[in-house]
Formats: sequence, structure tokens, C-alpha cells
Amino acid sequence: MAWEPDYVTLSELKSYLRIDDNLDDTLLAVWATTASRAVDGFCHRQFGSVTAEEREYTTQYDRHLGCYIGFIDDVMDVDDLVVLDADANEVTDYSLLPVNALKKGKPYERIAVNVSGPLLITAPWGWTSVPVPVKNAALLQGARLSARRDSPFGVAGSPTEGSELRLLATLDPDLKTSLGSKYRRERWAA
Repeated sequence: MAWEPDYVTLSELKSYLRIDDNLDDTLLAVWATTASRAVDGFCHRQFGSVTAEEREYTTQYDRHLGCYIGFIDDVMDVDDLVVLDADANEVTDYSLLPVNALKKGKPYERIAVNVSGPLLITAPWGWTSVPVPVKNAALLQGARLSARRDSPFGVAGSPTEGSELRLLATLDPDLKTSLGSKYRRERWAA
């Protein structure tokens, strides 16, 4: 899986929209990508993954916890996680937060350490798989983009028949409901 993958495939979006031909495949692929990035923007995170790579993070002292906290990119696979301090010394006394994140199907978002300064962390970043609600949200937004094609001025239906609907430049409300607060990150890491 890539770092910023499409959360729905072309065939999944075509099936969702009940499209049987290949006439608009190029445009549908664009909508799949656009819908996926809209999900990223709403959630303040992405749901892909990369192989282990080194990234740098800053820390701040948290007087309530009595340690330094660093906001990190999402990480769910901690087998190959390596933490180095600013002097390239390995840090072995750390905690990943939130507690029990993996048991709840969520990634770790923060690291607690007893050393100040920047941290160099090597890990396979990202999610182990795309959650079903994320895939559903991308389908909903892809369908909204498809409907927008037939209403170039943002108006669908007929005002004379009382079926006028304005398609506002916003995310689909059901996308927001599908993702809720469970998948939305309050603070970006990098």
C-alpha cells in the first residue's frame, strides 16, 4: 500500500455508481483520487503505509505527564520501530500513545520519552489496512463528484418542479458522519 493511496478502486467506484461501460474510466479514476484526498483533508491524516523510513519529530515537555511528548505520524506496526535522540543514541525507554490504540484498531499518534530535543524515529509508518468507514466515505464523496458533473453550476434538479438542490462546495455530510471523531485526528504530526 502506498503512503497516499486511493481508498477505492476504479472498479469499486464504478460498481457503486452502477456504471457498466468504460467511457468515463479516466474521469472516475480522478474522482477516486480526489475523494480519497478529501477524506485525508477531513481526517487530518492518511490511511496508507510505507516501509520503514526515518523521520524527525520534535518534543515538548508535558508537566502533567512529567515527560516529553512528540506528535508523530500514524504507526501501527511497531516491530521495527527504532527511536534515536539528537545525539543518535537509541532511546529504549518510551511509551507510544494513546494507550491500547492497536486494540481499538487505531494507530499510535504520540510518543512519550524522558529526553528532550528532536527524535529520529524509524518505523513502517501508516495504517496496516484501510478501514471500512474510510472506504465508504471515499465512495460517498466519489458519488458526489459524479453528480456534480451533471450540475456544472452547482444546481441539480428543477426549480420549476420544486426539486432544486444546491450542491455546495463542501464534503458530503454522510462522509463526515461515516468518519466521525474516530478517524479524525485533532493535530497533524509532520
